[in-house]
This record gives sequence, C-alpha cells and structure tokens, in this order.
Amino acid sequence: MTRILAIDTASEFASICLLTDGADPMEAVMQSPDGFAHLLFGQLKALLERASLTIADIDCFAAGSGPGSFTGVRVALSAAKGLAEAGGKPIVAVSNLKALAWHGSAPLRAALLDARRGEIYGGLYSADLEPQGEECVMKFPDWIATLPREDVELVATDFAPFTASAPRAIPVIEAPRSLATAIARIALGEYRRGRAVDPASVDANYVRRSDAELNWKDSPRTPGP
Repeated sequence: MTRILAIDTASEFASICLLTDGADPMEAVMQSPDGFAHLLFGQLKALLERASLTIADIDCFAAGSGPGSFTGVRVALSAAKGLAEAGGKPIVAVSNLKALAWHGSAPLRAALLDARRGEIYGGLYSADLEPQGEECVMKFPDWIATLPREDVELVATDFAPFTASAPRAIPVIEAPRSLATAIARIALGEYRRGRAVDPASVDANYVRRSDAELNWKDSPRTPGP
C-alpha cells in the first residue's frame, strides 16, 4: 500500500490531497488571496487526522511545481521538501500544466493557465502525459497558432478570458481549480516507476521570471555616477 501526500498552492485555489492506492483520494481545498503559508499546516494536520494517519505513514510527497504564483509555488515546494527531508522520504514535483492535462481526454492536451500581462502559460501533452515540447509563456493567439489542428483539446481551469480568440474547432475541457488530486495521481505513477527523487534535487518550474524581476527590467534606470 502506497500513500502519497500532494500539496498545490500555485494559485489562489490551493489544495492538499492524500492518496492511498486502491482507495478514493481525500482532498482539502483552500482559497485565500493572501497566500497559504498560514493555513497549510493546519489543513494538513486536519486531513491526516481524518485519515487516522501521521506524516510518518506517507511514502512519498508531491508538490505542484508551477507555473503559477511565485510565492505560492515556493510555499508548496518548501513544505513538501521539508516534510520529505524530515522523514527521509522521496518527492515528486509535478508541473501544474501537466496536472491540468491529466484532466483531458484527447490524444493531445493543450493545457493553459492565465499568466497575466496578457499572456498564458502553455504546455502540450500527449494522452500519456508526455510533454510535446517546452512549456512556455506567450500571448494566447500566438500560442494557439503553434498547436496542431487535429486530435487536440484545450484544458483550463477558467477559459472565459480566452473564449473570444479561441478557434471554435478546438474543444475545451474545464478542469477543477484544485489540482492536488491530479498531482497525487501523477506522483503515484512516478513513484511506482522509481522516478521519485531526493527532495534536495527538486526545484520550481517558474517558466518566466518573477514580476519583481520583470518590473525591474522594464523600469527606467538612473545612470550611475
């Protein structure tokens, strides 16, 4: 029996999932515009108590590695890495775009997240969740132009901002805002294949630089003396 604990705080709709193979997943969902560092461990403790388990009973930890909120991604990864290190357990970092693609059904799944600044994070995955190229950040119409026109669907948690500029021939799948269950199921498969890793080797999947870095780059600089 394998138990996976997955954490995702990459957006304002965060979630934790406890997945035991052969059983239905248990999920706790959180929503907070102010971040999740102050909520996460209380929710985690409550979820484990519901299952009559302790952290020591977890075989592998998982986290949504982004893209998404830079602070949110760091919260999930730091928590999962810390718990894994403390217990001597492995970890699986799962792209949030890959977790979106898990909810698709077509041979090709074009997953997207709102990246703001008029851009999207996008990634194309096969039915077995193998990436079909690099994840990217770009304008939605430009990204759509790169996609194949057959056997593909769009997968998003909120597609409303992009409806007007989307080709009507491409079907759209609406995924749940909470992605921890998909992350846990993907991580379980990786764990079974021996692909879970040492927590020290895991890093975030930011795709683009932080807003602070972008704002610094875009702002006019005063010449030095």
